[in-house]
Amino acid sequence: MLRFVARRLWGGGLTLAALVTLTFFIMRLAPGGPFSRNRKVSPEVLENIKRAFHLDEPIWQQYARWVWGLLHLDLGPSTRFRDYSVGDLIASGLPYSLTIGFWAIVVAGLVGVALGIAGALRRNGATDYAAGIVGVIGIAIPIFVLGPLAQVLFALKLNWLPVGGIAAGWRSLILPILILALPNIAYISRLTRSSMIEVMRENYVRTARAKGIGPRRVLTGHILTGALLPVIAYLGPATAAIITGSILIETVFAVPGVGRHFVDAALNRDYPLVMGITILYGGLVILFNIATDLLRGWIDPRVRSHG
Repeated sequence: MLRFVARRLWGGGLTLAALVTLTFFIMRLAPGGPFSRNRKVSPEVLENIKRAFHLDEPIWQQYARWVWGLLHLDLGPSTRFRDYSVGDLIASGLPYSLTIGFWAIVVAGLVGVALGIAGALRRNGATDYAAGIVGVIGIAIPIFVLGPLAQVLFALKLNWLPVGGIAAGWRSLILPILILALPNIAYISRLTRSSMIEVMRENYVRTARAKGIGPRRVLTGHILTGALLPVIAYLGPATAAIITGSILIETVFAVPGVGRHFVDAALNRDYPLVMGITILYGGLVILFNIATDLLRGWIDPRVRSHG
């Protein structure tokens, strides 16, 4: 198990190092710059501005300076928001992004697994068809379409929930969480259903039933143990995708999370902020994938042997 953990951590570290390097150089290759949209200034003033942000240094020196700051958790100052550092901006928006992402994955996991189990146990029944309808809606309609539709229906027509913002407290987060969770409910329910149907045909399940073990014990002790492994494998990248996918949700519902800062930074070519948020999101993706692999390896020894 220790070798398995070491291999996963080593692979994650190499991936993160590659992401850091690619993020830096791709941003430098992008046309324009953080000050290209400013009104015309004299060359002397422009040189002073570049010198203040170390943009006048050779590219390798800028890279070394940025990596050194990254190792010390210093992402540098924002070129757009002059009074804030990148760390300050991320710290101000991350709680909202994590809150929405956490509750969205909880709702998606609980509802998706429940619908999948119900659909597998009652195939071609009303529950199975209802889960299929939810799946079609969640997969076929993108969240940037579902979001405005939910705002019109639940906020403007029915007046049950606020349109957006965070002024109403937890009520303001209900719509973003549900809309963000819906596509993953669809995927998880379909994955759980198909996996359970496959596991229920396995010989060890038939043997357990032949021994007279009750249906509840067969379901919880045999079927779900094998059927949930693909779901656990999906939850790792899905969790990271939900947190990073909140960029659209935060824009639609005017939530001041990290996603909105990322959009503003990209439009204004704020190099440090774009790179900082990219590394944050990339690190979360790597972290959740490693956690998923370790959990699968702990549940199923075959994963450790092939990992």
